[in-house]
Amino acid sequence: MNILFLCTGNSCRSILAEATFNALAPEGMLAMSAGSKPTGEVHPRSIALLKREGIATDGYYSKSWDELPVTPDIVITVCGNAAGETCPAYLGKVIRAHWGIDDPARATGTEAEIDLAFITAYRILRKRIEVFLELPLEQLIHNKAKLKLALDGIGQL
Repeated sequence: MNILFLCTGNSCRSILAEATFNALAPEGMLAMSAGSKPTGEVHPRSIALLKREGIATDGYYSKSWDELPVTPDIVITVCGNAAGETCPAYLGKVIRAHWGIDDPARATGTEAEIDLAFITAYRILRKRIEVFLELPLEQLIHNKAKLKLALDGIGQL
């Protein structure tokens, strides 16, 4: 099963989700990330946070959805709609879900406040990924409507 975490810039949230998912997922599951308008670089705070959490960061880079190595089965957008951010729409026959997260790259304030924005985004994504990985995927993969419903519910956590 291939999961794509998608946002606009592919520098923070989708990278955090991809790396975290791949660190936690069992063999046979692969997360990718991409952006509709990639920034071209992974935010340094994302890399620092992943390293502090003991998650490998080698090989992660900001990329376009045109560069995916395989076609995803599931696409999860992670854009923060509350901030008026437009999420890209992935075209293709895939299961889609939205797990909106505020963009930590847009955080302002003190260094501690900005760090907290990254930590908050990471913790929300990690919790959602952990819940995703607890789903009875062997059963749900054959019922796309139930799988989408479960994924949408996770996006509300």
